[in-house]
This record gives sequence, C-alpha cells and structure tokens, in this order.
Amino acid sequence: MICILLVAGHDTVLQTQLKNDDTGLYGHLTGVPKALLPGVGGKKILDFWWETVNTRQLFTEVYLVTNADKYKHYERWATANDFPVENLVNDGSTTLEDRLGAVADLELAIRSRGLKDDIMVIAGDMLCADQNFDIAQVVRFYKSKPGDLVIYYELEDSEKSDSRGIVEVCPDTHRITCFLEKPPEGMTSSRLASVVFYCLQKDTLPYLSEFLSQIPEISDRTMGKFWEWFINAQEMPVFGMKLPTGFQLIGQVGLSEYAKWLAHYSAKQRDSPVKPITCRSYARVGLMGNPSDGFNGKTIAMSISNFWAEVTLMESQTLVLLPHPLNDPTEFGSLQDLYHISRKEGYLGGLRLLQATCKKFYQFCSKQGIALRKQNFTLKYDTNIPRQVGLAGSSAIVSATLKCLMKFYNITDKDLPKPVRANFILNVETDELFITAGLQDRVVQVYEGLVYMDFSKELMDAKGYGEYIPMDMDALPSFWLAYLGDPSDSGRIHSNVRQRWLSGESEVIEAMKSFAELTDQARSAIQSKDWVLLTQLMDKNLELRRSIYTDDCLGPGNLKMIQIARQFGSAVKFPGSGGAVVGLCLDPHQMAEMKRAFQEAGCVFCIIIPYDPSRSLS
Repeated sequence: MICILLVAGHDTVLQTQLKNDDTGLYGHLTGVPKALLPGVGGKKILDFWWETVNTRQLFTEVYLVTNADKYKHYERWATANDFPVENLVNDGSTTLEDRLGAVADLELAIRSRGLKDDIMVIAGDMLCADQNFDIAQVVRFYKSKPGDLVIYYELEDSEKSDSRGIVEVCPDTHRITCFLEKPPEGMTSSRLASVVFYCLQKDTLPYLSEFLSQIPEISDRTMGKFWEWFINAQEMPVFGMKLPTGFQLIGQVGLSEYAKWLAHYSAKQRDSPVKPITCRSYARVGLMGNPSDGFNGKTIAMSISNFWAEVTLMESQTLVLLPHPLNDPTEFGSLQDLYHISRKEGYLGGLRLLQATCKKFYQFCSKQGIALRKQNFTLKYDTNIPRQVGLAGSSAIVSATLKCLMKFYNITDKDLPKPVRANFILNVETDELFITAGLQDRVVQVYEGLVYMDFSKELMDAKGYGEYIPMDMDALPSFWLAYLGDPSDSGRIHSNVRQRWLSGESEVIEAMKSFAELTDQARSAIQSKDWVLLTQLMDKNLELRRSIYTDDCLGPGNLKMIQIARQFGSAVKFPGSGGAVVGLCLDPHQMAEMKRAFQEAGCVFCIIIPYDPSRSLS
C-alpha cells in the first residue's frame, strides 16, 4: 500500500487572519504553510502525520503533493525529517486561482509516479484531536472490506453539517449508502462527517481521471465531490470507518480557534508597534532578446505574479536582519541535513542581499545629500521564486528591499528615478556581491508589467541607462513556463560569451545585433497581436542563442525541455540564464498534452499569470 499526503491548498482563512493580526503574537507564522504550523503539543501538524504513516510494515512508499508556492518549505521539511525528497510532487500552482483541486493533485501524483497499488490519502494539514490512534487498525479494516474506505467521525454539537462531507452508513455492512458534500441543513439527519482520510483500491484509480474529464470546474474538483459522484452516481462500493476523535482542516479554522495551539510561540512585542511596510517584487520571464541586455542589445520581458519575493520592514530599537528559515538556515535536522543543504544550495542565501541593499542605500543617500533620520528597523523576507532556474530571484529580493527602504525613509521617485533605480539594484549585485548580471531583470522589476528595453551603447553612454517603454498587456496570449524539478543540471549558459564579445569576435557581435532586430520585430508583433509571428520569433531567438552558446554549454536538462516543447509544436526559449523555458502554444489540446509530458519528465509546469501594474493600481 502507498500513502499520499495532500498539502497543496492555497490561502486559508487562518493565513489571512495571521497576516492581518495586529497583536504582534503571530507574525512569525505568516507565510508558513498550514501543514507546517504547530499542532497538538507544539508538534508540526505534518510531523504528526509523517510519524503516523512512516512505517514500512504498512506502506511501501509515502508521497507528498504540494504546490509551487510552498514547495521549498516542504523540501526543507523533508530533508530535516528523513522524508524522501524525491517523493515530493509539485503541482505547479502558485495561487488559489490556478490551483488544480484535490482530485487533480491526487491524480497527478498517481500518474506522474506511475503508481499502481492501493493508496491511502490523508490531508497533511488536518488537525487530529487524538495523537495516538492506531493507523494499522484502519488498514486492517480496509483490507477486510470489498471496496474503498472513507474515514468519518461524529460532529460535535457546535459543528454544522453544511461545512463538511456527510455520509450515511449502513450500520450492518458499514457500506456508505449516500455521500452528501456540504448539504444544506435539513437535507439529512446524519451527523457523520467525512474527513480527507481515505483508502482507495488500485482498481478505483482510473475513476479519478474519468471524474476530472467530466468536471471542468476547479472548485468542484474536491475529494468530497468525487465521493459524491463515485458513491451516489456510479454506485460503487465504499465503506466507512468511524474514528472516536475529531478532525479539523486548518483551512476551515480561524485564528481565535487556532490560538490555543500557539501559546508556546507567543512573544511579547511593543505595546504599539508601527505598522509594518511590506513590498513585493515579481519574477520575470524574458520573452525576446535576452541575453543581449548585457551586450548593448534590446529585450522584452514581463513580470509574472506566479512567483515573487516579499520583504517586510518593521520599526525596531536596533537594526536587525532576520534570516529566512529556508534560504538562510541556522538550524538543521542533523549533520547529514546540513551537508545535503549546503551541497545543493551553497552558502549564499538572501540575507546577504538585504545587507548589501541597506549598505548601498546608505551610500547612495549620503552621496546624493539625502539626510536619513536616525530610525532603526527589522527586515525579513520571503520568496517562492525557484532557485537556480533563471527567474531573477536575487534581484527580486533586492528590488523589494529597496521599495521598503524608500517608503520607510520617504525617498521619492524624484530622489531615485526608475531608470537609476534599476542601475542601483544591478550595482548591489555586481559591485557588492560580484553576481554576473544584466539590466533587463532589474528594469522590469522596477517598471513592472511588459517592458520593451533598448540598451544601445549610445543610450548607455549618454544617459547611463537605456530606453524603457511599458507595453500594453491587454489580450496577451497564454504563455507557459516549465522548469527543472532539480536544477542542478541547468548548465552554465553565460559561458565565455562575454569574453568573446569584449574581444570583438564578429560572430558574437552580429548575434547581439540580431537579438535586437528580433526584439523590434517582436514588439511590432505584440502591438498588432500577431501571435503566430511571435512564436516564430521566439524560436529564432532560441536558435540564435544556441548558435553562440552551443548545446554543450546549455546542458542536457535545458535541451530536454526544449525537445519536449517542440514535440508539441510550441514556441520555446529561455526566460533567463537556464533551468527554465518559456513558451507560447496556440493549440489548447497540444498545450494540455505538453503539460503532461513536462510533468512526467520531472519538470514543474505552470501557465504564466502576467503581473499588470495598471490593474493592481485600479
């Protein structure tokens, strides 16, 4: 038997209330995935479930399905808790709007990992009142019945039946005769509530795909709706097992109910804390012309709301830079955990970006004659931008930090104009941290949206920056993004091209001019909404890049993603330095098939959600 833990949900009531809490007691829990919040006795909720199912006598494998937004949290949890990282399944979603739904998440895990065994499914973010129930007893009961199994408990007096899946069970056979997903009051007299805790026979697994094919609405792709269809409409044998304990999905719990689990986390803060300043910067995809931004070329790039970096500044007695629990770890599960994290991710987290930005900010203000008041602050950051896949994660942290500092010290656009701000962000990385980078990422993160950029030598020499023109984002087609699940094989795409360019090699110089020409053509194609032409130009951009960087430099991981995209007739190119590809597929059917192919190849796939600053302001 195989166990699958589902933790891919987005945006819970609890998280919203945590973020808006002004008591100062729960701020450290903002952004923490709900399954990793403290549960009974202070133990993380997911820790309890992992300890419960982590037994080879019952389960040959345990998988965990999460989303792209919180994937890194669970990856770190896995390494610290001896959970097999290779058994994490990333569904590619980053918001509530682009979620897959619980049934689709379950089907993804089964399909992508080729699972063909009986499966136990548990919501890994579910509180359980009884920390000592015997899961082996559940398995034994399931194996004694000729069908699937649904766990249920009896609602307490204060709980309403219209918030749960309600089952009607034959007292003799234990077969569920009816399943009602959140029925209105009076529809049934049953007070038996199903929870996300099931056992499915291997013969039942194909029904998941059949259900998904019939249910297009994401909001209806819940496990409750599946059981309602499977039991009531398909009349398949499903049995119920009652556990003498209560369950509560964190997504349905408010802060006041959850507070009792957080007593040991409570911390005293000042009586009247200044309202924190929170700023966000977004990942970007280079749609055309990159990497010519570092070679006096032209590019078009777009900020995307799927992935972001967020920095929060709070006034404090001393200046404090808080390390990120994932990117700047100070605690490890073991020496082995430290070894694996250090080997994979190195020693360069985001804390250095905060520090370098603060230093450069002070230096800039001093040089510009801007007097800063003597006021200290605490900075912390969070990000869901995947590392090492070329989506501008480092510059996003710097950009968001700069926004906070400008707000805190009342620095205006006149003090630090947008074109100069982009240079500032680049200088933080190149001068302070010796990161090789170009201006494109910093420009699009300052201007936001879809931006045309001209970095010609004449402009750069004359003004110190290029010409940056925001473009209309109405009626853009659906671009897609795929990136390597393990980006260690992303290649080192920048290679020696810069040295060749500086030495005047004609092939490289002509290539950069060609990138600029492609960008101008792409700009016209976008303005006229000629998406067929745009796909052709994207493919030309990629082939030009391959001609000067060579496939050996690109690396097998990048080449594999290119091959998959082209297999389905999609335009494809690199959005950044490698480890990810961005594309445009005008055939919806081919898009769906391509998504499956990427997922089955171990890549994370998502539809790009453009970030339009004009709409966010309105």
